[in-house]
Amino acid sequence: MAIIIKPIVTEKMTAAGEKLNRYGFQVARTAGKVEIKKAVEEMYNVQVVAVNTLIQGPKAQQRYTKAGLIRGEKQAYKKAIVTLKEGETIDFYSNI
Repeated sequence: MAIIIKPIVTEKMTAAGEKLNRYGFQVARTAGKVEIKKAVEEMYNVQVVAVNTLIQGPKAQQRYTKAGLIRGEKQAYKKAIVTLKEGETIDFYSNI
């Protein structure tokens, strides 16, 4: 089972990475803070100082079709915000 599903690359998380040395990841719902810390350290060869986790709730979605208005919601997921040791960074764009 993969602990880290994907990095969260948004304007807000990019700004936090530059200023506060914090990076966001979408992780498995069953993953704990210790498991997330080990997975990030192994994958990116950095030293993790702290891990904060939260469950991001579902987001309401709607679209207009010929049949009428269709309503639903996106799936909820677990997010981990990882703080790295001073001087270390993660470059998500190096493999592009």
